[in-house]
Amino acid sequence: MRDWKFNHIDFSTYPCYAGDDLGVFWTPEKTIVKIWTPTAKMVEFRLYKDGKTGEAFHKTQLQASGDGTWATILSGDYEGKFYTFRIDDGEWLEETPDIYVRCVGVNGLRGMIFNPAKTDPEGWENDKRPELKHFTDAVIYETHVRDFSISESSGIEHKGKFLGFTEENTQAPDGLATGLSHLKELGITHVHLLPVNDFFTVDEEKPLEKYNWGYDPLHYNALEGSYSTNPHNGTIRIKEFKKLVQALHSAGIGVVLDVVYNHTYFAKESVFNQMVPGYFYRQKSDGTFANGSGCGNELATERTMVRKYIIDSLKYWTKEFHIDGFRFDLMGIYDMETMKTIRKELPGSLLYGEGWAADQSPMPEEKRAVKANLAQLPGIAGFNDDFRDALKGNHSSKKTKGFVSGLDLREEAVKFGIVAAIQHSQIVYDYVETSKQPWGTQPEQCVNYASCHDNYTLWDKLKSSCPKASDEELRKMVKLAGALVLTSQGIPFLHSGMEFCRTKGGNPNSYKSPDSVNQIDWNRKKEYQDVFEYYKKLIQLRKNHPAFRMTDARQIQKYIHFCTEYKIGAVSYCIEGAAVGDSWKNMVMLFNGSQKEVLHPLPEGAYKVMVRGDDFFEENQAEVVSNEIELGAVSMMILVKTED
Repeated sequence: MRDWKFNHIDFSTYPCYAGDDLGVFWTPEKTIVKIWTPTAKMVEFRLYKDGKTGEAFHKTQLQASGDGTWATILSGDYEGKFYTFRIDDGEWLEETPDIYVRCVGVNGLRGMIFNPAKTDPEGWENDKRPELKHFTDAVIYETHVRDFSISESSGIEHKGKFLGFTEENTQAPDGLATGLSHLKELGITHVHLLPVNDFFTVDEEKPLEKYNWGYDPLHYNALEGSYSTNPHNGTIRIKEFKKLVQALHSAGIGVVLDVVYNHTYFAKESVFNQMVPGYFYRQKSDGTFANGSGCGNELATERTMVRKYIIDSLKYWTKEFHIDGFRFDLMGIYDMETMKTIRKELPGSLLYGEGWAADQSPMPEEKRAVKANLAQLPGIAGFNDDFRDALKGNHSSKKTKGFVSGLDLREEAVKFGIVAAIQHSQIVYDYVETSKQPWGTQPEQCVNYASCHDNYTLWDKLKSSCPKASDEELRKMVKLAGALVLTSQGIPFLHSGMEFCRTKGGNPNSYKSPDSVNQIDWNRKKEYQDVFEYYKKLIQLRKNHPAFRMTDARQIQKYIHFCTEYKIGAVSYCIEGAAVGDSWKNMVMLFNGSQKEVLHPLPEGAYKVMVRGDDFFEENQAEVVSNEIELGAVSMMILVKTED
């Protein structure tokens, strides 16, 4: 019986390999095989005609080839055949694909030998990543492949599939745009997809019988087959996913992948442990698997070959699939050196993650990529959960309120989000309950949001914390949350469907709930069309005005002033827009989170009212005011100083 405790092993003594040829690679004349398994005494490579059933028609032994690697070359054309490995390190481990496997058969049971050129859709060589001059120019829209199109109301033919993102001019029954057309209409710059790599809990042969977000990784370099039209032929999912990327890029929209290198679904049985037992995982002092992920294991990102694997994987997705950025699940488990190396190796990629862990890790916090250490990780952003909770109340508590739901004394925490979590002399950090000091050094390090796939949707959270609020009052709260997220400094992030008050029926953790809970109900776009139109205008406003997306912390410190008299339940500030090239030279931003109108004093001068509630005005339509203004309940106003 194998002992799965590893406190007797010094993993730093294992030989490391620096080459870029790990995996199984096809050519018409031969298939080249190389894996890293330094503890192996024997390695068997098996070939199959089927991805699931049948006996191996060929078995061969790999030869040790230095630095812990084992290799062989098979003469002949093996395109379309399936394979596995079996390692003997003193006793035989389980049969599995290799850790670098890029193409798999159904449910990831066997790797597939394939010709990558055949997975390129027509015109792929001309596919280009949309230009992103500054990370703060991004407006990110988070969605799940299946949620996006599975509803009958989507009008999309390939429901729940990668190809659902490629369909043009799809409509809900009421005639309003859905799918890709909706994304173009809304104006977002990037789609953030929940995990698309091969995960375990959905049976690809019966994809609708179970649901999962996909944070249960099986293979990191292969795609999930339940999102393809044919899960048995691994090349089909690759081609269809490339078509998804191509369609979004053609629409001027970048693609961000949610990556989960912090843990695997299996521990002992994982591909990593069947190749090199123990090496890829952190251990507690007793030698058992550490659990900083809260999922039973955590990857040892600090070890040389783990770091190499993660970086190789990210570079593969970037090069082969033209991916524009990555969101790191539980980034607080990763060591900082790995994140710094990722930043260096992926210039131009948008990189952000959750700056926390889910449980205790044996790696000291000062060495991990937690929010408090972001100052040491330039070019990498963290989610601003301080702002999220300030806006709507504690994310996991049903009844707590925040600024937009009428809770007073959350103003400093809202200001914290407005300046992108950087140092600003006018913020009293003692009143920011969740972070007593700034953690961002530049605005591009702060991802501002009000909700995401986790916990309650914004609508459900507001509804549960304000049970007596009318539908109209709840709409106003959703609009105000969006106004704050989309006009604040940093990088704004929207949960899909938030723009038309998405509900999951009050479900706080829908990771394995059915489609009836998780699907985007496109009928709500018509029902909450005023909210959608408001978000659409906000996104265009942000694009039009560089004052809302400053690129340097010094600009924020110098040109944003909390310049008006403090009012409980309201937040106001001034922006010197001219200093950052904005056509609105001097702006006053007013936000009222209370259910009562507020008579708000204005700085000296005359001002045009450019935005009041739902109304966005042209310069020649704008009312001119001075001294003070009545600020509507639960609303935003933007005023621009007249030029005398």
